[in-house]
Amino acid sequence: MKIAEALLLRADMQKKIASLRERIGKNAVVQDGDKPHEDPKKLMAEAFGVIKEFEALVVRINQSNANTQLPDGRSITQAIAHREAMVSQHSLLHHTIQHSQKEPDRYSRSEIKWVATFDVQSLQKQTEDLGKKIRELNVMIQETNWKTELGD
Repeated sequence: MKIAEALLLRADMQKKIASLRERIGKNAVVQDGDKPHEDPKKLMAEAFGVIKEFEALVVRINQSNANTQLPDGRSITQAIAHREAMVSQHSLLHHTIQHSQKEPDRYSRSEIKWVATFDVQSLQKQTEDLGKKIRELNVMIQETNWKTELGD
């Protein structure tokens, strides 16, 4: 199994765990004299089994990510950490751009003048450049994930 396939399986397992959680919650309490639609104890046992499989899969994915190198020499783990840092920077830049414009309050425009403390055009360029770098890194990670076998 390739790392990319394992990541898809991990996502499916997360959905299944969430579904089982909801089903357990819906069947945890019934009116006196009624029976639940599904046996919550069986659902709980199934959920615990899926969680155990999920844990083992995540360990294998993480080990593979740490041991697999991208074409640029970084491990996938290092690249993922770098991507998360870039995503945080991108989010901060975008947030700053959004808040660099102040709509006038109830006063006329001549009474209070708001001035941006950042060069918004420069921030916009940084945001675009960072977005491109994030996309390129994602492609590199995904390409490697589809070529690399999942470790044991």
